Amino acid sequence: MLLREQEWGWAMTPLDFIKSQASYASGYENIPIEAQARAKKLCWEYNRTPPDEKERRSAILQDLLGTYSAMVSIEPDFHCDYGFNIHFHGFAVLNYNCVILDTSPVNIGEGVFIAPGVCIACSGHAIDQEQRSHGIGTSAPITIEENVWIGANATVCAGVTIGAGSVIGAGSVVTHDVPAGVVATGIPCRVVRTITENDRIKPDKILF
Repeated sequence: MLLREQEWGWAMTPLDFIKSQASYASGYENIPIEAQARAKKLCWEYNRTPPDEKERRSAILQDLLGTYSAMVSIEPDFHCDYGFNIHFHGFAVLNYNCVILDTSPVNIGEGVFIAPGVCIACSGHAIDQEQRSHGIGTSAPITIEENVWIGANATVCAGVTIGAGSVIGAGSVVTHDVPAGVVATGIPCRVVRTITENDRIKPDKILF
């Protein structure tokens, strides 16, 4: 299906919108179900690989993700909508039971740590109940800049950018942009303080 040719200047398919950096609304009938089915199958395979089959896991991630680095570590279970919209830009760690709803591009910078149970959700539903019941959904891209740490069971919502070096507290719901170099926590997530030299662990406290 070709959509909104007059507004964009050329005919765009649903996949074009999904891969773009623009936010959008769509109907369920236009969802590329084949692409979703492919991602579900690859996630299913990945989540059932033995932990010592590192080459097999790497091959699956190479096939699933839009941008992959061999320095990326993802612990099962992992789930996503498409995979091709997830872009890792270097070393990153995703701990157990993370979900990325990549109905728009998700860019994850080098040195990012994502704790267990984190949900990164580009997708949403219409606020209006009638539109929602008819399958109208929304989506916007998410950017997690380099060296961010997201604590366990946090949720990052559509359209958010988390600035470099920031820490998101466990259980937070991030609904707006977070600047670089801060600790932010809560529902909704708010900046608590700036990260300073006082946050460095003293060498004599590092026991092994």
